[in-house]
Amino acid sequence: MLYKKRSKPGEFNVEQEGAERVMHVNYENYPYLPSVEDDATTMSKVIENLTQALATSRIIFHQKKKFEYSITQTRALVEIAQIYNHFIKQKKLLSKAALEVFGPLEDSDLRLKNLQYIILNLLKTDPVGAFVETVRFLREESINIDNYGEDYKLQIQPYLVILEELKAMLERTKILQISKQYLPGYEVGSRAIYKRVFRPAITPDFMYTRYVTTPPLDGEEVESYKAGKSDVQIYNIKETIKPLYHIIPPEFKISEEKQELIDLARKVLAEHEPKAEEFIDPERMRENFFNIGRDLISELAAHKGTELAYSELKDMAEILVRYTVGFGMVESLLDDPDIQDISINSPPGLVPIFVVHAKYGECITNISPSVEDVESWASKFRLLSARPLDEANPILDTELNLPTVRARVAIISRPLSPEGLAFSIRRHRDDPWTLPLFIKNKMISPLAAGLISFIIDGARTMLVAGTRGSGKTSLLGSMLVEIMRKHRIISVEDTLELPTKALREHGYNIQTMKVRSALMTGGTEISADEGIRTSLRLGDSALIVGEIRSKEALALYEAMRVGALANVVAGTIHGDSPYGVFDRVVNDLKVPRTSFKATDIIIITNPIKSADGLHSVRRVTQITEIRKFWEEDPLREGGFVDLMKYDADTDSLQPTDALMNGDSEILKAIGGNIKEWAGSWDAIWENIVLRAQIKETIVRYAYEKEIPELIEAKHVIHLNDDFHKAMDRIKSKYGLTDTKKVFFEWEESLKKYIKLIFKK
Repeated sequence: MLYKKRSKPGEFNVEQEGAERVMHVNYENYPYLPSVEDDATTMSKVIENLTQALATSRIIFHQKKKFEYSITQTRALVEIAQIYNHFIKQKKLLSKAALEVFGPLEDSDLRLKNLQYIILNLLKTDPVGAFVETVRFLREESINIDNYGEDYKLQIQPYLVILEELKAMLERTKILQISKQYLPGYEVGSRAIYKRVFRPAITPDFMYTRYVTTPPLDGEEVESYKAGKSDVQIYNIKETIKPLYHIIPPEFKISEEKQELIDLARKVLAEHEPKAEEFIDPERMRENFFNIGRDLISELAAHKGTELAYSELKDMAEILVRYTVGFGMVESLLDDPDIQDISINSPPGLVPIFVVHAKYGECITNISPSVEDVESWASKFRLLSARPLDEANPILDTELNLPTVRARVAIISRPLSPEGLAFSIRRHRDDPWTLPLFIKNKMISPLAAGLISFIIDGARTMLVAGTRGSGKTSLLGSMLVEIMRKHRIISVEDTLELPTKALREHGYNIQTMKVRSALMTGGTEISADEGIRTSLRLGDSALIVGEIRSKEALALYEAMRVGALANVVAGTIHGDSPYGVFDRVVNDLKVPRTSFKATDIIIITNPIKSADGLHSVRRVTQITEIRKFWEEDPLREGGFVDLMKYDADTDSLQPTDALMNGDSEILKAIGGNIKEWAGSWDAIWENIVLRAQIKETIVRYAYEKEIPELIEAKHVIHLNDDFHKAMDRIKSKYGLTDTKKVFFEWEESLKKYIKLIFKK
């Protein structure tokens, strides 16, 4: 706590925190809950304090918890303090000397008492009441002027000037502007209006994050659900077109006694700052701190005579870990599988966190990180990544791996971000995406899924392109699920985003390679292009490149051209069209035109916006093959042939005439390597349709049998294996791959699998 420990209740000190001046007020031994909105005495004391520190940005009361008034709320109080300061400096207006100024009338003493009552009392305790009384006194004097004439008006003119000045100043304040509609019938001393103006963020003392506990009074709740151990409500609010994402994490659902125990334990653990080498194994570090924290809380509880169940100890230790070696409220947000992106903008403390929700799009949250928060998080990310973040290297790309979730993290700092640290966090799905999942959410059609599956089995080179947030990395991850588990996979990424760990747990043979970020000029990590060249020396493998950004493009196309991998090669790249990809690869990344021809397929993903601009959905908009017989410009020379294109009327990918008529060199080349398909477009087409039918059937069974987990990676991988086994059995038995027999046998195995695993 930043206030002096021996200070009396109501005493304060002001600290410079980043760009803000924060007033910390001690209320530890105050007999009541400190509240500007509920307690007139507290409001009065705050107004007096502010007259000595009018540059205050925020106010924090300390009483076991922290009660924090935001910049906007503090400004509303500063406005009143400025008015109060203005009038008390004019001492003669509030003293006996003012009786002469107000004239010889016998009611001069009463007028003085009126001013003293408004300025010395109401202005500090009830500024709305001060305005109401000021208006009342003016109205009374207006009646007197009508009754007694102009001489009377001249005698009380100084009194009227003060009342008019006070009225005008109060009218311009934020408190009065918010309160206008509630003034009729207002009772002096009522606190109802202040509850609409002032709503402090209440946080346990171990938290620096500012958190608004009370949902908006005029908000319309549209949904509520649980995310991990947190409660989430979504509100539509009048102030902004963005919905409010209101989260109540577990630390706000426990008693003050438990919060105090966590705060005591945090202070003890603060003496053991984790060393840099401990961040080499963050999972073990968290486990150690959890065990130490649990034992520490248990000892503190025993000392205080508090009994805690094992489950309570576990929950409290988890909270303690998040606020010591963890990432606080960021972890609570990441516990929600509907959160896709988290934005923490600079300057810290001035703006709330924003999130992108899978259902409600961009939302504002009830959380504002402090300067202490963001600096602590940045330090931890530096240690976790072993990458620099300083003035010479103001960009840090890394990943966050928590026990239950993975995320990509981008951080910028000064001088690139002149107002301080800012974060962009992309949450990865808990399990890998699958093509059936994308069919379910309409990102692709069943036929597109069958086509992609066929191309992957055909070991072709593929680029998934799109804008940021279009789903290209998620689609690339789903393509990994389509690679048969008998093949080895090598992934090359500068920031680990692909679901390699999950796929390894599902039995895949995957070697992950982490390379230096293209944004870094030095460091101990090897460059991406060297990583790709190294992969060529690791044997026959599928090569997956997380994102093609820079010089690695030359190495990748070198691998494509020589066919060194004899398996599928795929990656992501920024681009909104096939020609956009060509332009980026050839003109920006300096890959020779002839090398670009090594690309077989480009898949374009893009967000499709609604007409009102409020909503967007992710869709695959093109699947395009690259022909090889062009020289300068593939667009002019027919080098791009669309196999499928997005149709807005049906909101789905539709096959083009080229695909329907078999005008595809890539698909024919794949078929040409298989004896029974060579020279037969019908056989190729039947296999693509069979794969589409299988993907669609998985989705249908998941819906009809009410087993949504059937389209998750664990089960899709097993069903893909069954498909290949059925193909092999039918071929061995009948001498050719009869698609109807393959589908029948596969569907029978699907039914048995559902009965065995799901008991349905």
